[in-house]
Amino acid sequence: MTAAMTDTPENAPQNPANMTPPVEDASPPPAKKKKERKEDSFPVFVIKLVLIVAFFRSFVFSPFNIPSESMLPRLENGDYLLAAKWPYGYSSYSLPFSIPLLPSRIFAGQPNRGDVVIFKAPPGNDVDYIKRVIGVPGDTVQMIGGQLHLNGAPVPKVKIADFVINMSANTSCIAPEFEAVEPNGMQSCHYPQYRETLPGGKTYNVLDLGYRPQDDTPPVVVPAGHVFLMGDNRDNSMDSRFPAVEGGGIGLVPQDNLIGRATIVMWSTDGSANWFLPWTWFSALRANRIGGTF
Repeated sequence: MTAAMTDTPENAPQNPANMTPPVEDASPPPAKKKKERKEDSFPVFVIKLVLIVAFFRSFVFSPFNIPSESMLPRLENGDYLLAAKWPYGYSSYSLPFSIPLLPSRIFAGQPNRGDVVIFKAPPGNDVDYIKRVIGVPGDTVQMIGGQLHLNGAPVPKVKIADFVINMSANTSCIAPEFEAVEPNGMQSCHYPQYRETLPGGKTYNVLDLGYRPQDDTPPVVVPAGHVFLMGDNRDNSMDSRFPAVEGGGIGLVPQDNLIGRATIVMWSTDGSANWFLPWTWFSALRANRIGGTF
């Protein structure tokens, strides 16, 4: 008996009519890569950079330099610091060049006693000053015998070691009686130093160089919307103890004039650097002052 043969793929008859023709690839041709975006021109880059810097300086941080010794011992002539712009809100004085775009302060915040603030001093309102907040609205501020009084009570003032600062291009002694020579031969200034403690616990150091007329003042009540400001170098600071006179005292400062709150020292130089002598950029650096906070 002959076995029946089974058609299999290997031996099945090939019928061209039944064969499925190959299917061509119907997918669309690959899209051409988009043309890369042309880089911005240099003028556009500069404009963007200026806008970013203006925004940062107007609303976040702004740099300031210390040109005097009215805030010794905390701040020395030649310190460069960053001021936070947001703690007290924003006004036209917060903007670069004091552009009058804001009719009044927005997002206003109340300064605290002990804050170190940067502000525009009345009446000219065109010069940056830095002082410490001593009195806020409602406080009564008075100096009696060189001691600060707040709301009728003396602010604790404790004698500590003298403040010593080397003489330099930025620093000279206020009087010969404070001059000294250090063991290494450096000329320096030694100033009597005290630690004050405000209500609430804020502490800081002040200098008291001896009796001066501003060591005794009448009581002053701080009105709403103002602050009473003083320099830490109590005998070398034209502050709220003096009437507001352009180039002189500052009187009671409107809070609208506040620019920002000091936050950190980012650079400090003794004034001996010369732009044309690059190595002096480093020899003049006071590195130990960088990073100091408030």
